[in-house]
Amino acid sequence: MQSNMAPSGMAVTPHHLASETALSVLRHGGDAIEAMVAAAATIAVVYPHMNGIGGDGFWLIVPPEGEPVAIDASGAAGSLATLEWYADHAAIPHRGPRAALTVPGTISGWDEALKLSARWGGGRLPLSRLLADAIRYAADGIPVTLSQAHATENKYAELVEMPGFAQTFLTRGETPRPGSRFCQPKLAQTLTRLTTEGLESFYRGPLAKLMAQEMAELGMPITYQDLAAHHARQRVPLRLHHSHGEIYNMTPPTQGLVSLAILGITDHLDMAHADEEETVHRIVEATKKAFALRDKYITDPRHVTLPVQSLLEADKLAALAAEVDDNRAAGWGAGKGPGDTVWMGVIDSNGMAVSFIQSIYHEFGSGVVLPQSGVLWQNRGAAFSLDPAHLLALAPGKQPFHTLNPAAARLADGRTLVYGSMGGDGQPQTQAAIFTRHVIQGMGLQQAVSAPRWLLGRTWGQASDSLKLEGRFSAQTFQRLRELGHEVEALPDFSEAVGHAGAIVRHTNGMLEGAFDPRSNGSAAGF
Repeated sequence: MQSNMAPSGMAVTPHHLASETALSVLRHGGDAIEAMVAAAATIAVVYPHMNGIGGDGFWLIVPPEGEPVAIDASGAAGSLATLEWYADHAAIPHRGPRAALTVPGTISGWDEALKLSARWGGGRLPLSRLLADAIRYAADGIPVTLSQAHATENKYAELVEMPGFAQTFLTRGETPRPGSRFCQPKLAQTLTRLTTEGLESFYRGPLAKLMAQEMAELGMPITYQDLAAHHARQRVPLRLHHSHGEIYNMTPPTQGLVSLAILGITDHLDMAHADEEETVHRIVEATKKAFALRDKYITDPRHVTLPVQSLLEADKLAALAAEVDDNRAAGWGAGKGPGDTVWMGVIDSNGMAVSFIQSIYHEFGSGVVLPQSGVLWQNRGAAFSLDPAHLLALAPGKQPFHTLNPAAARLADGRTLVYGSMGGDGQPQTQAAIFTRHVIQGMGLQQAVSAPRWLLGRTWGQASDSLKLEGRFSAQTFQRLRELGHEVEALPDFSEAVGHAGAIVRHTNGMLEGAFDPRSNGSAAGF
């Protein structure tokens, strides 16, 4: 099970067409940021059930020298999205116009990242070149993936009546067959508009005015002023001082803290010599501790009650590690549930490394497709609470909680690593599995991504918060984890429930190594 290696550039995405788009940009002189924008546009078209331009994005950029930069491209609740507006609801719905209550930030993230690229000496390629593949795939069509077909079939009943969904994603009222041609002409027109009007048009131009009119007609609580007020924000990423190097992740409102805390806790345990059962048990127990931190502190950064970076101090993590019992599973509450997302990574020949996530939250987001612009709107605002005393209480202009968190590391041996996964609660668990197996236990990169994984928490459409293991784990591992007190369930051998992961390593000699997830339609493409 070999990784792909290349000398001049590497892209890993969960859809091979997006990987090839990124690779083409790298071949034509673009840097890692430009390649990622191009891949982000393509993946929005070819994996529409997982992400889109009506969603949010987060960037973690590690330059060859200097400090890493994070970009928060997530949107806030619309000005009409008040507690009173939902007075007749027990909770915010997950589908429909009232679920489509936050501004999509992902396009603003593309714009902010491209400005950084230009500042750092990139910006060689015009936006029309970066979006060319996406426009072509939207206009001329792409083959429907098995993943898209399954998602459409499984969510048909709750989506079929959503505004614009059937016209966009169904074929004469039926679920599209895998391999059939899928066209999105309205999305192609919108992407083309962005190349002529500029990315700003999505928020403060003719496109924004069109979308505001569409939203008003559908009864969504977002106005033109809400779009116009939105800007992506640069952040100083969270960092963990680990025995194997510096690990970086995203700040609130994301759960980047969780991913770093898990690795920080297990850094005080002997993971290098842990067998399969010990590895899973210790990471699961650390995950419970990290989830407790998340649920206590993580919200809109303006409402966080303490410096989140302080939670990653070594003595605090050591104290949590001391509470991990190798002989017994601890009880825990409940997770946040699943989320549909794409993680992608690019490293260019100069060593600029990008770890990126783009999401619409649940499969097909809110299910609402704007009738003229063809934009599928996210339902990330469903993460808000209607309890005014809750940490995640809804308020206009407030950012919702995000499971999204792209990861990167500068390892002590001189290598650079970008890695990540989709999958809601599973993202930090998968990140921990990949980092532990590859960096600490010495497993090959592709083997570490392909190896059987687990998920503590809920999968799509299930209320169970059990520990779910892919079927490829040994019977001994299943039995031993049950003996330790875990409520264990089995997943299929290669299950999308544990996410679509990926990773790229830049070695000290400049060679690039990429690994993609066989659970996805992805690839690791280099040259």
